[in-house]
Amino acid sequence: MENKHKPDFLFEGLNYKILLVGIGVIALGFILMSGGGSDDPNVFNEDIFSFRRIRLAPTVVLIGFGITIYSIFKKAKK
Repeated sequence: MENKHKPDFLFEGLNYKILLVGIGVIALGFILMSGGGSDDPNVFNEDIFSFRRIRLAPTVVLIGFGITIYSIFKKAKK
């Protein structure tokens, strides 16, 4: 008598998919934040204070964290 027990996962497949989407959105936010520096330290570049880096990118990162938290708290339908 073999007792084959299917391993129980903590989340369902949908939770993992939503989690990956959330991680992708967070990564997109950090990519939007990057750049804007200057090669010469004596030259100031105003581009670091652009709308994309100050408002859009942190908002995208926070939305990604919200999606990730939602994927953790989402209950499975049974």
